[in-house]
Amino acid sequence: MHIVLGATGHVGSAVAQALLERSEPVTVVTRDAHKAQALRTKGAHVAQVDVFDTHALRRVFMGGRRVFVLNPPASPSSDTSAQESRSAHAIVAALEGCQLEKIVAESTYGAQPGEGVGDLSVLYELEKALAAGPTPFSALRAAYYMSNWDASLDTARRQGRVHSMFPKDFELPMVAPHDIGQFAAKLMLGPAESSGPFHVEGPERYSPGDVARAFSEALGKPVELVETPREQLEQAFSSLGFSGAAAKSYAAMTRATIDQRYEPSTRPVRGAITLREYITALVRRSSG
Repeated sequence: MHIVLGATGHVGSAVAQALLERSEPVTVVTRDAHKAQALRTKGAHVAQVDVFDTHALRRVFMGGRRVFVLNPPASPSSDTSAQESRSAHAIVAALEGCQLEKIVAESTYGAQPGEGVGDLSVLYELEKALAAGPTPFSALRAAYYMSNWDASLDTARRQGRVHSMFPKDFELPMVAPHDIGQFAAKLMLGPAESSGPFHVEGPERYSPGDVARAFSEALGKPVELVETPREQLEQAFSSLGFSGAAAKSYAAMTRATIDQRYEPSTRPVRGAITLREYITALVRRSSG
């Protein structure tokens, strides 16, 4: 039995789907069982558990052999760094004493130690904690999700604009959740040994300007890229409903990414889905 955390989000659902396509037994963990109905229909078992409920989560883990760990994103209205650090510690605590064959964890491309870089350091510490445990462990460091641009469809369609926290021509590793799911499933089914970290990105790197052009082509209308100045990042996140702490954290992560304060991968695992294909499919689904 494979246990998949975060299974109702973009990446977790892609991992569960990839395993189900291979006729593997899967238990998906979610706080809202209704959101997992599509996976249940495809044969997944559904465990409705909050990751902060350590005892309940441990019982789920003890019913499986391999676990895909995804630290759930905190609400942007909260102190996201503090909340995500708590959930990461709760997951690690729930894994203690479980006789597992392998753990695969979703991390991020720029995972790094240090203060004030939000999820980049939270996921780095999660990697360290899991690697220190007795179970063979693989870290999957995913590039920037193409699905992060899903929210831009509305303004692209209504206003002909895509807003970006990154500079227009800044080339950024991006990846489709489907490709992450495919590689994660491969790791889940691979040898029970520690490996990685694996950096996973799409066929090539893209800029926010490429995103605007992809929306323009898919929508059949001009779409411009509106760049948020670096000095206005915190204000921009606050205007989207982020708490003060979350705005500061996300602004710091954005600046760390722009400044490339991490070692870029020279040999990433490359997915098959291009940005153009992803945006075209997104627009098509929204019009159906």
